Amino acid sequence: MAGEPGPSQEATYEAAPNIALVKYWGIRDPVRALPYNSSLSVTLAGLATRTTVRFDPALPADRLRLNGRLADGEPLRSVREFLDRVRQEARFDGFAEVRSRNNFPTASGLASSASGFAALAGAAARAAGLRPDAAALSRLARFGSGSACRSIFGGFVEWRAGHRPDGRDCRAFPLFPPDHWPELVDLVCVVRGAPVKTVRSAVAMQASVATSPGFAARQRALPARLLRIRRAIARRDGARLFPAIIEECDDFRAVCEGTRPTLDYLTATSREILEAVRSLNRRSGRPVAGYTHDAGAHVHLFTLRSDLGRLRAALAGIDGLERTRTLRPGPGGRYVARRPGR
Repeated sequence: MAGEPGPSQEATYEAAPNIALVKYWGIRDPVRALPYNSSLSVTLAGLATRTTVRFDPALPADRLRLNGRLADGEPLRSVREFLDRVRQEARFDGFAEVRSRNNFPTASGLASSASGFAALAGAAARAAGLRPDAAALSRLARFGSGSACRSIFGGFVEWRAGHRPDGRDCRAFPLFPPDHWPELVDLVCVVRGAPVKTVRSAVAMQASVATSPGFAARQRALPARLLRIRRAIARRDGARLFPAIIEECDDFRAVCEGTRPTLDYLTATSREILEAVRSLNRRSGRPVAGYTHDAGAHVHLFTLRSDLGRLRAALAGIDGLERTRTLRPGPGGRYVARRPGR
């Protein structure tokens, strides 16, 4: 439903990043933001982006303040393009001030674009006078960042790619709530000196589509792999989940590294963490943990609470591992009430 924002109308929305256990990597229709494959993720508790959007007729242009600093260049351009879509849907002209803050590192592989555009979608839509439900908000968010459509929902989320050319069957939806598997935890390994991405994932993934020799084979393997991972989560079966997400992560990384020019997001520390997990699983004679990472150097290790101490011990002494943080599946996005006096 469209409406006209009044002077200085604003809204604030908070969203968490999600980590994909089955990655989406490649867009088949950039205009409609339709991915080549379906994906499955976990929304993470404890990490968040909070964004406030204020439409103000007195502003001469859109303005972005990111983590307290005035932003320009690519971040501002991306936000401006997204606001243009909201303005078109709401049928009005007017510039906005956007204030966004993360409580975790930005542009380093911790899915700040997912939480960032989910939060921007929620705040901008309401500030513009729109009142989308969660499904509509998810569809809107994917135009900023594909993975943002999953951060609208909590717990375990699937983004179904669909097959229709118009994209009407392309949508994200919650599979299982945050408390579905209380024993499952994500040990986030923050790598010291992790480089900030210089190439946006939206650009990098299209390079993979065009040049990586493993891309087509990956597409053929993904439907069965996604089904295995979904079933393992449904059954709370770590013995099947952990090897499957390692297989998926290794496949994703091979496609990235086979891209020309190559996309190598990991550092020596990142690779040492991956090997520590493989070694732990071999020594234990069972899958104790599974690893995954996005387009960045930080690594997510999924394990059960009962094995968390064993996993931490396996990581001890890895040079460059700055810190770890234990996270659980968390809630979806939410509107934040305006503080009195503002």
